[in-house]
Amino acid sequence: MWLPRVSSTAVTVLLLAQTCILLFLVSWPRPPSPAGGKERVHVLVLSSWRSGSSFVGQLFSQHPDVFYLMEPGWHVWTTLSQGSAPALHMAVRDVVRSVFLCDMDVFDAYLPWRRNLSDLFQYAVSRALCSPPACNAFPRGAISSEAVCKPLCARQPFSRAQEACRAYSHVVLKEVRFFNLQVLYQLLNDPALNLRIVHLVRDPRAVLRSREQTAKALARDNGIVLGTNGTWVEADPGLRVVREVCRSHVRIAEAATQKPPPFLRGRYRLVRFEDLARAPLPEIRALYAFAGLSLTPQLQAWIHNITHGSGPGARREAFKTSSRDAVNVSQAWRHALPFAKIRRVQELCAGALQLLGYRPVSSESEQRDLGLDLVLPRGPSSFSWASSTDTHP
Repeated sequence: MWLPRVSSTAVTVLLLAQTCILLFLVSWPRPPSPAGGKERVHVLVLSSWRSGSSFVGQLFSQHPDVFYLMEPGWHVWTTLSQGSAPALHMAVRDVVRSVFLCDMDVFDAYLPWRRNLSDLFQYAVSRALCSPPACNAFPRGAISSEAVCKPLCARQPFSRAQEACRAYSHVVLKEVRFFNLQVLYQLLNDPALNLRIVHLVRDPRAVLRSREQTAKALARDNGIVLGTNGTWVEADPGLRVVREVCRSHVRIAEAATQKPPPFLRGRYRLVRFEDLARAPLPEIRALYAFAGLSLTPQLQAWIHNITHGSGPGARREAFKTSSRDAVNVSQAWRHALPFAKIRRVQELCAGALQLLGYRPVSSESEQRDLGLDLVLPRGPSSFSWASSTDTHP
């Protein structure tokens, strides 16, 4: 599918303008501290498409101390879809920084002048945008529902997002549009931010299976990853996007764990989706501790419910966080994909499999044998700052 072309000059001018705005904002004072006077904590969930990031996002979103927003970089990529992922890195980073500082004016470049909460991408999955002061669909401490929030909060003024953001001690953003860690160094060194990075990864073979179920929804993003100058890419028989995603995870993990810069120490945490699926409560408790949050009894009951459903979830729920059997979800690819495709993914993502701790299979029988564990234990030196100190048998 072809979109109307935007000249490279126009894209360059917009990116330069946004950089100038960022430099201007750096000189501004910090936004007011949340109630209680503690320094606000900023958490970036750094992942890729179909890796369980919506689930992890909801783990943060439902916490009563968190203002959560899902993929603010989506607005950059939909507006500048003729660009490539590296070319748009800085624009996405600038949006992320502004949202961390509760400055929603950054969306002026990407949203209509007259706008409501519903103009924010996936606004209804943010409990904070469904609760006071943004909206009254749910009390602040309640577990929210996207289906209930949408009709009640869609027409709330856009300014409520900024008001709500400033009311919380933690601002958490989930983003899938960064392909290296170095682009985030400026944020990690920013005195206005107290940034921590959660790097979420998933077995590339499971990612492929999930991507195939949602190919149409990912077509525009695929084109930007592959640098097609605005051409949407739905079919990807060469698995080029999966290869790029694997490479990006290797780049990020290596940068964080092999001679990392001093300012990253204690501020990066690698989490495997499969570990969350196998031992949700211990892993989530450790994840919360990393972010400076505590696990409440209400959240503990909700987490048990959404990870102990009856099946892997329907295709229509691909972008939703619903009650599912988490272990079943993590293993579904072993029955759904032909071995020839698995072998190809393993060739393209060999480095990611080795670095992140996933065992390759050498035959279809190994692939189908669920008694063969393909998620390798994490030793004490696997990562400088791994997702927990425990290892799974």
